[in-house]
Amino acid sequence: MKVGVLGSGEVAKVLASGFLKHGHDVMMGTRTPAKLAEWTTQNPKGHVGSFADAAKFGESIVLAVKGTAAAESLRLAVAKNLAGKTVMDATNPIADAPPVNGVLKFFTNLDESLMEQLQREFEGANFVKAFNSVGLGMMVNPQFKDGKPTMFICGNNEMAKKSVSGILDEFGWETADMGNAEAARAIEPLCMLWCIPGFLRNDWKHAFKLLVQE
Repeated sequence: MKVGVLGSGEVAKVLASGFLKHGHDVMMGTRTPAKLAEWTTQNPKGHVGSFADAAKFGESIVLAVKGTAAAESLRLAVAKNLAGKTVMDATNPIADAPPVNGVLKFFTNLDESLMEQLQREFEGANFVKAFNSVGLGMMVNPQFKDGKPTMFICGNNEMAKKSVSGILDEFGWETADMGNAEAARAIEPLCMLWCIPGFLRNDWKHAFKLLVQE
């Protein structure tokens, strides 16, 4: 599969490398190619271009930028390049403010998620929330003694969610589908919960697991 990764930060680089590891063709989209010089050296099969280049290139798209930059990044990608495609949304609406007792501040509220805002503006794309509630070191094929962790996803398009579930399986996760885009109101704040042990105790090596009683 051809994958366009929008972003040049650590999350974008980790996910792009994961797709390359699993045999996909990847182009990273950025406004600052120099940020990806080391990544390109380490991943000679990867490609780098503009946001629009990456969006046009990808059969599926990964949005991996700061939440405050998400909408502008998609505008630079150009809506027509996203139309009909799965957009795996790894963003969180983290405000530019320090955490309070380990709790991050969001610029959204519980009545509307960032993903819903993006889906409304870019209605031709099929957004699926994923990879927003775990750290860099465990995004690709994490190893836990208790088995696969759970990735909570949501989105309005069933085929897009099926595609993302396949990627998650490839990346060593089990998937819990929480329904339509409104569920991102609950999934995005998992980022807050995940970060609390890190900020309070410097414990960043954990993930969520959904247990179902038989």
